[in-house]
Amino acid sequence: MSADVPVERTEADSLGEVSVPADALWGINTARARANFPVTGRPWGELRDLVWAYGAVKLAACRANARQGLLDPAQEQAIAAACHELMRGDLDGELLVDRVQGGAGTSTNMNVNEVVANRALQILGLVPGTRAVIDPLDHVNRSQSTNDTYPTAVRIAVHRGIERLVPALLRLAAEFEARSADFRGIVKIGRTQLQDAVPMTLGQEFAAFAETIREDAARLEEFLPHLREVNLGATAIGTGITAPVGYRRSVVAELSEITGYPLTSANNLIEATSDTGVFVSASGLLKRCALKLSKICNDLRLLASGPQAGLREIVLPAVQAGSSIMPGKVNPVIPETVNQVAFLVVGADTTVTMAAEAGQLQLNAFGPVIASSLLDSADLLTNAADLLTGRCVSGIRADGEAVTARTRGSLAVATGLVPLLGYAPTAALVKEALNGPRALAELVLERGLLDEEQLDAVLAPEKLTGEGSVVL
Repeated sequence: MSADVPVERTEADSLGEVSVPADALWGINTARARANFPVTGRPWGELRDLVWAYGAVKLAACRANARQGLLDPAQEQAIAAACHELMRGDLDGELLVDRVQGGAGTSTNMNVNEVVANRALQILGLVPGTRAVIDPLDHVNRSQSTNDTYPTAVRIAVHRGIERLVPALLRLAAEFEARSADFRGIVKIGRTQLQDAVPMTLGQEFAAFAETIREDAARLEEFLPHLREVNLGATAIGTGITAPVGYRRSVVAELSEITGYPLTSANNLIEATSDTGVFVSASGLLKRCALKLSKICNDLRLLASGPQAGLREIVLPAVQAGSSIMPGKVNPVIPETVNQVAFLVVGADTTVTMAAEAGQLQLNAFGPVIASSLLDSADLLTNAADLLTGRCVSGIRADGEAVTARTRGSLAVATGLVPLLGYAPTAALVKEALNGPRALAELVLERGLLDEEQLDAVLAPEKLTGEGSVVL
């Protein structure tokens, strides 16, 4: 490099001076944050939805400020172009602040301000750091605060994450529904508390899996409007200080146009700036989804247990060798992976819960860990649902003959006798059949309690499943 080209530039703030690489788009605030928060080693720039959302917020603010005459046309065009690059992902490598940081997201907001300002300067043919032309605070952050831009960006980012999760859940539900149709005629024993209960079909069991997943998708979709209520324009604590009259309405309208979401402004900006209830609710829904997926995976692992000494009512696709010592062993690794995703999501929900509780007075300082937890959870669940769909549920087959044989010899059909014989006499017959050499049907016929036609009507397993009938 030529001696005439500086390798560093010096920037100053109220705390003093810091040298940064001359060609870096980030500046002094990002440099301080990198030194202060070496926590996870995971920069917030990896949160693509949050980066996109923050770019959209800054673009909306740029347009609204220009309408107010607070930016000249050259500044507006350059800043807007930089915001578009931010949204596309062109500047992700400059977003270096750790996800977990003090300051309620201030370092993230400052990272954005610096990168957008310096990229805008480059677009104008100037070098980064030429603050007299475009300043990170006076121009990119005009009429804004971290305390309204950060929560707004997080809401939009979580909205995008949930929008990807819902279709993934519906794809999984559809695959369970397809297996339900495949297994419709296979009668098995339903179990409660791991004990034999009453007959059902394997198709009914898989249809229930499909429905529980569809319910979660519906609850998530119903929640999305709550994420579209934003506090943009509130600035520091909700009073709108430094924002000109008309800015709040204008910036929310601009952001709605940019994102394609029908955003609304919160009724009480002070409340909206301090309250994180919407994130607690979002986290709770994600946790609910995780727990239900995990429960289904527990069932799949049990139903597939074996292959010789377990239930083996279904056979999961063999996707990976299961043991380094036991030849031929194949494990239910896909459901196990989804189980572990659920554990992570539950832990993330606890983090969100504690972070929301720890807020004080007019601001919650713990937005960064809330954002990281929510966005990770949404992405993890989306990936897990697609994994379960494509590498497990789509290839599940039933061991129909074994299931049918086991069902035919089960005493679980005895519940069908209760309306005719009564609970106590039926229980006595079950106990005798369980501990003696004769089958339940033999005992009933031998004692003249029912004839063969009656017995077949109430004890045939396929007639006890409720399949095709409506139970009122």
